[in-house]
Amino acid sequence: MLRRLLLRWLVDAMAVYAAIELIPGIVAGEGWGILFWVALILGLVNALIAPLLRLLTCPLIILSLGLFTLVINALMLRLTATIATAVGLEFVVTDWVAAFLGALVISVVSVILSVVLGVDRKRRRR
Repeated sequence: MLRRLLLRWLVDAMAVYAAIELIPGIVAGEGWGILFWVALILGLVNALIAPLLRLLTCPLIILSLGLFTLVINALMLRLTATIATAVGLEFVVTDWVAAFLGALVISVVSVILSVVLGVDRKRRRR
């Protein structure tokens, strides 16, 4: 279980790194330390706040055939940037378009890396 958690954290950090490199409106300070802290904050935000938002916006998610989930992911990325800045980390998402595209990149990279590294293999077998 600890191995899976650490792999998930590494995957999230690499996905955030990909978003920083690909999206001009997402900026972070130097070093992998910031990426790991941002990945931790993003993971906590996605675990604690995103499920509540998905529950509250369930009708919109259904009407949009799931596409509204991308809006929620963008909001979670903006919230992560706000929290990271508040605790003194250099992580900035400049605007809504950057948040949306960054959330899209993070989602795609995270899924690809999870499959390649087999992070959630046990869960898929059930």
